[in-house]
Amino acid sequence: MATYVDGFVFSVPKDKRNQYKKIAREAKDVWKKFGALDYKECRADDVTPPLVTFTFPKMAKTKEDEEVWFSFIVFKSKKERNEINKKVMAYFDEKYKGKNMPMPFDMKRFAYGGFTTEVEM
Repeated sequence: MATYVDGFVFSVPKDKRNQYKKIAREAKDVWKKFGALDYKECRADDVTPPLVTFTFPKMAKTKEDEEVWFSFIVFKSKKERNEINKKVMAYFDEKYKGKNMPMPFDMKRFAYGGFTTEVEM
């Protein structure tokens, strides 16, 4: 079964890790509620391998007091991703309407993309 994946790479200040994880747990529940097949939030552990010059920290312009996160959400198809994301955004827009909800990381260094799955287990 070919799937579709939304992927994200960004830097989170180390002192905001727990704040981000709280947001991520809520997001996971909402995406799964609306039909996402899988949702992962991954904190960097080994991102400076030898012979690799363009690392995740370099790509995300990670500062010394930050850590890289790689996240992804799996959907049945791009069409379903678009439908699910529309529902998720409507849910969060309604839930947090009129509330100031700053993200615990710099959105200017947030990378995102949608990907077709070409090889899968």
